[in-house]
Amino acid sequence: MSKCKGLSLMSGGLDSQLAVRVLERAGAYMEAVCFSTPFFSPATARKAAEALGVKLHVIDFTDIEVRLIENPPHGFGGAMNPCIDCHANMIRTAGEMIREMGFDFVSTGEVLGQRPMSQNRQALGIVARESGLEGRLVRPLSAQLLEPTIPETEGLLDRSKLLSIQGRCREPQIALAAEFGIVDYPSPAGGCKLTEEGYGRKLKDLKDHEGLGTRRLIELLAVGRHFRLPDGTGLIVGRDRIENQTLYADKALGEFFDSGKLPGPGALLIGGAKSDSDRALAKKIVAAYTKGSGVTDREFFKPYHLC
Repeated sequence: MSKCKGLSLMSGGLDSQLAVRVLERAGAYMEAVCFSTPFFSPATARKAAEALGVKLHVIDFTDIEVRLIENPPHGFGGAMNPCIDCHANMIRTAGEMIREMGFDFVSTGEVLGQRPMSQNRQALGIVARESGLEGRLVRPLSAQLLEPTIPETEGLLDRSKLLSIQGRCREPQIALAAEFGIVDYPSPAGGCKLTEEGYGRKLKDLKDHEGLGTRRLIELLAVGRHFRLPDGTGLIVGRDRIENQTLYADKALGEFFDSGKLPGPGALLIGGAKSDSDRALAKKIVAAYTKGSGVTDREFFKPYHLC
């Protein structure tokens, strides 16, 4: 019988899957939690939790994430990613859940030194303190390199069965995956759009102009080609039929137009054109992507192209 109960943050990546299996081996009953926003999807976590046979709780994290993007206490990473603050708030949310559920600890798949900015010893300590879970936050893959947690000192978790993995080499995790029979896991590429330079450029532009108060505008960052026109109008140009249909469905957010009878994209002027010259430029940009329009030079709109 399990001596304790834990709730593990589940991204669906290999480390988060291994964390669950290691803790089960150390004597814990495990459930998992993942977070959903327009910036990262719960799909991979759902698939992994099903394969592991653990119950998964999915939490909408959008409002918290937007607040962190607007004011990240510990700043951004290489793009618009407030990783330290994001992780601390996820763990704080999981901490509120374990108190309600009567569980003993929260765990993560973090590996000491794997990510130089967000998984160094100092960053791990900041996350533990600011999440309010110092002593109840278990990192089973690197636990023997860190201070013992309360579940370990109380004998609820067998510390000898926790691990001492560190650094960026993935060989220990791959070997452990084979031992546990974990065969389906994504490459360690992240999965969070906030770490992508191009996406971050669009997000910052939206933040600086329309703001982040409209969730649908955030969701539309993943749709089409984005432009910021000289007088301040935001323009989204569809890249295929599905994106054109999506922009048309969201025409209440601004002014929709297309290439008429010629085969080409639909476009959405966010909030409507701020000037006649912006509207004229938007139509010229759409014409450049329209077959048979006679406009072939796309160099003219490069200064306005976000991504």
